[in-house]
Amino acid sequence: MKQRRLSLALAGAASAAFLVGTSVAAPPPPAPVQDGPTYVYRVPAPLGQKSSDLLARGFDVLEQRDGDDLFVLGSKQVHTQLAEAGFTGTVESVMAPPASGLKTQGSGIRETYYGGYRTIKAHYAHLDQVAFRYPRLATVVDYGDSWRKTQGAGGYDLKAVCITRRTPGDCRQTPDVRKPRLFVSAQIHAREITTGDMAWRWIDHLTQGYGKDAEVTSLLDTTEVWVVPIANPDGVQIVQSGGDSPKLQRKNANYTNGPRECPTTQDPNAQIGIDVNRNFTVEWGDNGTSSDPCSQVYRGPKADSEIETRAMEKLFRSLFRDTRGPGVNDPADPKTRGMVITMHSALNVVLLPWGYTTTPSPNDGPLRAMAKDMAQLAGGWEYGQPGELLYTAGGSIDDWIYGELGVPHYTWEIGNWQGDCAGFLPAYSCQDGHWAKVKPMLTYSARKAANPYGG
Repeated sequence: MKQRRLSLALAGAASAAFLVGTSVAAPPPPAPVQDGPTYVYRVPAPLGQKSSDLLARGFDVLEQRDGDDLFVLGSKQVHTQLAEAGFTGTVESVMAPPASGLKTQGSGIRETYYGGYRTIKAHYAHLDQVAFRYPRLATVVDYGDSWRKTQGAGGYDLKAVCITRRTPGDCRQTPDVRKPRLFVSAQIHAREITTGDMAWRWIDHLTQGYGKDAEVTSLLDTTEVWVVPIANPDGVQIVQSGGDSPKLQRKNANYTNGPRECPTTQDPNAQIGIDVNRNFTVEWGDNGTSSDPCSQVYRGPKADSEIETRAMEKLFRSLFRDTRGPGVNDPADPKTRGMVITMHSALNVVLLPWGYTTTPSPNDGPLRAMAKDMAQLAGGWEYGQPGELLYTAGGSIDDWIYGELGVPHYTWEIGNWQGDCAGFLPAYSCQDGHWAKVKPMLTYSARKAANPYGG
């Protein structure tokens, strides 16, 4: 396996998710409910070293920038911590403590929390249902196990679905296939619950539309669409354990690299786990990561330390050819096929490689042109490299896909931090509006998968 120096991170820092670790013999208990308000602090942190320093200290830096200012989510104590770290934080807004409520409602495929969001059980039942109802279209793939499952502490399989008009050889885990592939992933950061709902809707749009919608039919006749609706199921289990008061867990559930009780009186926003989206090999340990196990952007003890990371890398290598040379300035082959989209929330931007640096990638021209098209389809989102719009970071999936395989990768930050549908936990009724923007972007991406660099 070739290694390169590059990488990206993005997609939110973390927030108030509190989990007490237990032995591996049983799943850790649910995190306690947040007991105080959460503040959004405006922090002067211009692009460059200042923003890198802010992230390196483990603050929950949101995917939002206003000129030279970034925004940090945290408790009342975070104001003092920012000052001690040499930053000025002023209160931009206050999030009230969540109200207590039901854990989940319904059962099976109808099991929901927080007003309509589907649980992991429902997502996996949904995958089985579409495979049963549409056997000529949908194939469910188990591509690994979550950390908790490997410990005998509950946990989940890692599941994907391949959707296409099945012909001999389709949906095999080999890059030598006839059809190009679009790969869509959601909830690698568990608290970004909008993205799981977008994945559900995309699956239904394709399977229910085949034979009825000419665009969908043509697409599935010629293309494989792979969807991972829950990339971080252990983290999502922590989120959904709050029911109508979802926990804002960002990371996975692996607590073995540090204290089992990360939340403290000094930092009640700290949480156990490893940020899977800082754990990939490309530019692992670079800007935008932390070596503190309680940090919201903890990168893990080493690159690829997490079972979820390794499982995804193995799956990607089985689906896409490597079309890039070993040098950082080697462009991908112009005949590269495929496209990978990782959905996050919440900023309404399209992000392209590189993310670990502001230096353009060797394929910047076509990558930026496609990002522009996506942003316009969404109704005028911003687009660019993370270092142009937010901050640089290392060890993420974004640059790994492009850097290791040459395949175009985009991060979509769906939503915003203002208005009635803002933040990580918008009311479920907000998802109709998000879907109206995301559906044309996904359709465009699937069409581009056959020849993304060819115009």
